Amino acid sequence: MKGVEMPRKRHSPEQILRKLREVEVLLAKGENVARAVKQIEVTGQTFYRWRNEYGGLSIDQARKLKQLELENARLKRAVADLTLDKLILNEAAEGNF
Repeated sequence: MKGVEMPRKRHSPEQILRKLREVEVLLAKGENVARAVKQIEVTGQTFYRWRNEYGGLSIDQARKLKQLELENARLKRAVADLTLDKLILNEAAEGNF
Protein backbone atom coordinates (compact mmCIF):
# COMPACT_ATOMS: atom_id res chain seq x y z
CA MET A 1 0.00 0.00 0.00
CA LYS A 2 1.53 3.26 -1.09
CA GLY A 3 1.16 6.32 1.07
CA VAL A 4 0.45 4.38 4.27
CA GLU A 5 2.84 5.33 7.02
CA MET A 6 3.78 3.06 9.85
CA PRO A 7 3.10 4.48 13.30
CA ARG A 8 6.21 5.96 14.81
CA LYS A 9 7.67 4.39 17.88
CA ARG A 10 9.24 6.65 20.44
CA HIS A 11 12.28 5.21 22.12
CA SER A 12 13.44 6.16 25.59
CA PRO A 13 17.05 7.26 26.05
CA GLU A 14 17.76 3.91 27.71
CA GLN A 15 16.38 2.00 24.72
CA ILE A 16 18.37 4.14 22.31
CA LEU A 17 21.64 3.58 24.17
CA ARG A 18 20.94 -0.15 24.40
CA LYS A 19 20.34 -0.33 20.63
CA LEU A 20 23.46 1.73 19.89
CA ARG A 21 25.53 -0.65 22.01
CA GLU A 22 23.92 -3.61 20.26
CA VAL A 23 25.03 -2.19 16.90
CA GLU A 24 28.56 -1.68 18.26
CA VAL A 25 28.67 -5.35 19.29
CA LEU A 26 27.39 -6.49 15.90
CA LEU A 27 29.93 -4.30 14.10
CA ALA A 28 32.72 -5.71 16.28
CA LYS A 29 31.60 -9.21 15.23
CA GLY A 30 32.04 -8.25 11.58
CA GLU A 31 28.49 -7.29 10.57
CA ASN A 32 28.08 -4.40 8.20
CA VAL A 33 26.18 -1.30 9.29
CA ALA A 34 23.12 -1.98 7.12
CA ARG A 35 22.55 -5.44 8.60
CA ALA A 36 23.26 -4.29 12.15
CA VAL A 37 20.78 -1.42 11.83
CA LYS A 38 18.17 -3.76 10.37
CA GLN A 39 18.56 -6.07 13.37
CA ILE A 40 17.77 -3.26 15.83
CA GLU A 41 14.72 -2.40 13.70
CA VAL A 42 15.46 1.25 12.88
CA THR A 43 16.45 3.02 9.70
CA GLY A 44 20.01 3.94 8.87
CA GLN A 45 19.10 7.61 9.16
CA THR A 46 17.72 7.07 12.67
CA PHE A 47 20.84 5.15 13.69
CA TYR A 48 23.19 7.90 12.53
CA ARG A 49 21.04 10.60 14.15
CA TRP A 50 21.04 8.67 17.43
CA ARG A 51 24.78 8.09 17.18
CA ASN A 52 25.41 11.81 16.69
CA GLU A 53 23.12 12.75 19.57
CA TYR A 54 23.81 9.98 22.08
CA GLY A 55 27.20 8.59 21.10
CA GLY A 56 29.42 8.27 24.16
CA LEU A 57 26.75 9.19 26.71
CA SER A 58 25.85 7.14 29.74
CA ILE A 59 22.21 6.37 30.51
CA ASP A 60 22.11 9.04 33.23
CA GLN A 61 23.59 11.62 30.90
CA ALA A 62 21.05 10.74 28.19
CA ARG A 63 18.17 11.10 30.67
CA LYS A 64 19.49 14.47 31.80
CA LEU A 65 19.90 15.59 28.17
CA LYS A 66 16.26 14.75 27.39
CA GLN A 67 15.06 16.53 30.56
CA LEU A 68 17.05 19.63 29.64
CA GLU A 69 15.70 19.58 26.07
CA LEU A 70 12.12 19.43 27.38
CA GLU A 71 12.79 22.24 29.87
CA ASN A 72 14.40 24.34 27.13
CA ALA A 73 11.37 23.88 24.88
CA ARG A 74 9.04 24.88 27.73
CA LEU A 75 11.08 28.01 28.45
CA LYS A 76 11.17 28.96 24.76
CA ARG A 77 7.38 28.74 24.62
CA ALA A 78 7.13 30.93 27.75
CA VAL A 79 9.43 33.55 26.24
CA ALA A 80 7.45 33.53 23.00
CA ASP A 81 4.17 34.01 24.91
CA LEU A 82 5.61 36.86 26.98
CA THR A 83 7.07 38.53 23.88
CA LEU A 84 3.69 38.35 22.17
CA ASP A 85 1.99 39.82 25.24
CA LYS A 86 4.52 42.66 25.30
CA LEU A 87 3.98 43.43 21.61
CA ILE A 88 0.21 43.52 22.10
CA LEU A 89 0.55 45.85 25.10
CA ASN A 90 2.93 48.14 23.18
CA GLU A 91 0.49 48.37 20.27
CA ALA A 92 -2.40 49.10 22.64
CA ALA A 93 -0.38 51.79 24.41
CA GLU A 94 0.52 53.46 21.11
CA GLY A 95 -3.15 53.63 20.16
CA ASN A 96 -3.99 55.61 23.32
CA PHE A 97 -1.81 58.61 22.45
